[in-house]
Order: sequence, then structure tokens, then C-alpha cells
Amino acid sequence: MRWAVVLAGGVGSRFWPLSTAARPKQLLPLAGARPLVVEAVARLLPLVPAERVLVVTSRALRSPLAAALPELPDANVLAEPFAASTAPALAWATARAAAADPAACVLSVHADWTVGDPDAFRAAADAALALAASAGALVTVGARATRPEIGYGYIVPGAELPGQGGAGAARRIARFVEKPDAAAAARLIAGGALWNTGMFAWTARRFREECARHTPELAGGFAALDRGDPTGFYAAVTPVSVDVGLFERTAAGAVVAGDFGWDDVGSWAALPRVRAADGAGNVVVGDAHAVDASGCVVWSEAGATVVDGVRDLVVVRTRGITLVTTRERAPRLKELLARLPPALAGGPGAADGGGAAAGEPA
Repeated sequence: MRWAVVLAGGVGSRFWPLSTAARPKQLLPLAGARPLVVEAVARLLPLVPAERVLVVTSRALRSPLAAALPELPDANVLAEPFAASTAPALAWATARAAAADPAACVLSVHADWTVGDPDAFRAAADAALALAASAGALVTVGARATRPEIGYGYIVPGAELPGQGGAGAARRIARFVEKPDAAAAARLIAGGALWNTGMFAWTARRFREECARHTPELAGGFAALDRGDPTGFYAAVTPVSVDVGLFERTAAGAVVAGDFGWDDVGSWAALPRVRAADGAGNVVVGDAHAVDASGCVVWSEAGATVVDGVRDLVVVRTRGITLVTTRERAPRLKELLARLPPALAGGPGAADGGGAAAGEPA
């Protein structure tokens, strides 16, 4: 049976001041009318039934996420005891799937992406699941890179897998490159590298076997999972991402390429890529107005906000806070928050300690 896991931890501090502990990035309608997590689950349901979709999040976010996703059984929203990065979150969810179906094949996605072509997304996910089931591979889906993005990780494909010939052939993973500079990213793209989306597929059995061989950070906790004790599992493991803890160590990894308009919407600067803009490239949401302006993002939830005669600004007004920055500096909001008074900046960082640490890129 096919299962899906949606990682929905984190608060998306790069979307401060709109993103807060109570209303984090994945619960915001950043790309359209519906919250990102609602869109994420909707993309999956034609491929995986709701009863086999699991969401991993923090204790603080469990209730609002369950309320936002009434189509899922309440028990399918899993609250981590505390944050431990993506490998423990996926190990727990995969164990839950295996307990219901030992032959489970699991697809992992993040709650905070946007996808321009849902049908192509599902085709890539279907190919990854099929390869995981037929070849016993640990599969990652790489997205076609359209620009030298320095905030993304990259996958360098290697040789074709035996018996997987053709234009869309699955390949071995030659190496991962994390957040290169612009020049290095351009060279990687020219050489055929793909963006590392963080979408994975595996059978529950093969995932467990490969973790036992290569991921000592998790090995000590599997006994607790086997007896249905996630708190004991988290207490016994060492936080590690699934990329570092498993994919960079296993010889069973494979990559499938996809072209489905993927974007991780990492900061306010990303909104013009995922929302409709006016003729001057401005994205305005709420009671917001751009006059003789270009390339601006203006989001207002608290009264009229007007920008005039400016370019490439981000202006956000909400909860009695007004943020004005540039699109160039917007990805560095975490640095700004560290320099603000805790009472002002504390909202995005105040989430309960549990979290998949995957709803927001590192």
C-alpha cells in the first residue's frame, strides 16, 4: 500500500511578522487562497487516500493542523515530543505505516512547498514510489533547476540504474551539494544537477534496513518504536536530517527527475514567483496598494498600506507590526529577529519545542 507523510513542523520565521507560533508558515495562504499545508494534502489525495496520509508536526501545532485538515483521521496528525530534525520524524511515521501494512511504500513531502503543475508532481511521485517498490531503492525526487538558487541544495545525478533506461531514467546519486554560492550553483546546473526538493520514497522495510546499517543516530530508538513508544524513541535518538543521516551514507539511493514548478517559498522574496503580480511586478495582498512602484511585495492585514515610487521592497503590516525591508534582504529575516527585542521577535520563535524541523528549510 502507498502511504504519504507530510512534514509540517517549524514556524517559517522568514515570513515574520505574519508567521507566528500559533499561525506558522504552513498555515498561511502564501501562494493562494488556501494555506500551504491544505494545498500539500490536496495534491496528494488523488495518489494516496486520506486514511493513509500522515502529518508530523509539533505539539503546539497539532490542533490547528488537525482543524485545517478535516479530511484526515485525527489520529493521522502526529505530534512529536520535541524537535529532532527530519530523520526521526520520518522513522516514526514510516513505523506507523508499517504497523498497519508491513509492505507499506512511503512518500515523504513537506507542507510548505508550492507546485505549479500538480499532475506532473503526482507523476514524479508515482515514479518514485514505483521505483522504491520495484528496485528496493531509497528514492529522492530532484526538480529541474531554473536559476542558480543559493538557498537550495543540489543533487548531482550519477549513472543510470540497471534496467531503468530511457529519457526519464532513474539514476544513482553521485553527490549532494548544500547551498552553493551563485557561481557554483550555475556550474552545477550546467552539469545537469537538480534541486534537492526533499521529496523521498521508500518501502518501510528497506528504510528500516538501511537506517540500521547507516544511521546510528536512530538505531538505539527502534526498539521503542516497535513497542509503540514514540516518546521513548525520541529520547533515545540523536537529531539528524534524513539527507545527512541516510541518503549521504547509503548505496541504495536513487534520484528521479521531475519538472513540476516546485518552489519551497523560503522568504517574502519568493512571493512574486508563486503569486500573480501586476504589470509592474508587484504582489499586493489585502488592503495594499502600489503606486508608481515596481517589484514590491505588499501584504496588509491591518488597514490600508500604500507604497509610492519605490522598487523591490517588502512591506508587511499585521498584528500592530510593520516590516519594511528589501527583497534582497528578505531571506535574512532570521538575522534581523536575533537583533530585535525578544518581546517583538519572540512570536515566530516561540513554538512548542516539538516540531518536525522540516516545515521550514534550514
